[in-house]
Amino acid sequence: MIKKMFSAPFLAFILCGTIVPLGVIAYYGLTDRSGAFTWDNILAMASGDHAKALMLSLALSLASTVICLILAFPLGLILKDSKLGKKGFMVFVFILPMWMNFLLRTMAWQVLLEKGGVINGVLGAIGLPALEIINTPAAVVLGMVYDYLPFMVLPIYNSLIKIDRSIIEAAYDLGASAGTVLRKVIIPMTIPGIVSGVTMVFVPSLTTFAISNMLGGGKVNLIGNIIEQEFTTSSNWNLGSGLSLIMMIFIVISMAFIEKFDRNGEGSVL
Repeated sequence: MIKKMFSAPFLAFILCGTIVPLGVIAYYGLTDRSGAFTWDNILAMASGDHAKALMLSLALSLASTVICLILAFPLGLILKDSKLGKKGFMVFVFILPMWMNFLLRTMAWQVLLEKGGVINGVLGAIGLPALEIINTPAAVVLGMVYDYLPFMVLPIYNSLIKIDRSIIEAAYDLGASAGTVLRKVIIPMTIPGIVSGVTMVFVPSLTTFAISNMLGGGKVNLIGNIIEQEFTTSSNWNLGSGLSLIMMIFIVISMAFIEKFDRNGEGSVL
């Protein structure tokens, strides 16, 4: 009886914060403006503009995820082997930018990358050509990498610090080279953290619209922008909900993927 009482707030939160909103999205996504059942909102994802935005979103989110992984793994190794990392100082440094508002961090990059911004001012002062990156897919990827890199570093670092040092020393004692130890010992034992980090970066990158709005200048139209416009500008909740349901499929697939490789939650940052 006591357990049921303590679980009541959690159940209420799940009901009001998850089940009811999903039910509303499903209702609008599977009906038209008159309330009649239809598949048109779901099938609209295959239309020209929507499919193009989805493919671009997949490409940019995949690129940002790969870049984050390439940067995060060496950083995780450095944090693992450094005294500063063990004391938590370097981890704190990575987390610190996350305390700042997400939009402010993105706006800062907008100021840095614009044609008359800080970066081009420095380049011009030393006689180098201006960097024309703002309002391009490259700027959007840069914003994604900056904003989501900590979500890749932390789970990888969490997996690395759980590796027993004696296992690595045993591999060296048996004659394994540094490259072999990395390839056959460290990386396989870090797979849960890698999968967790990939999921935590790929999913928000795929659904983002704020970064592409600010750094893409309206010229980089991702599927998140399409959905946001359907809800706010066009007031077409039915089409926006239908497209959102398709995006939920990608999220469910990613969750199933992480569950397969991280059954014990070893890659969790908590």
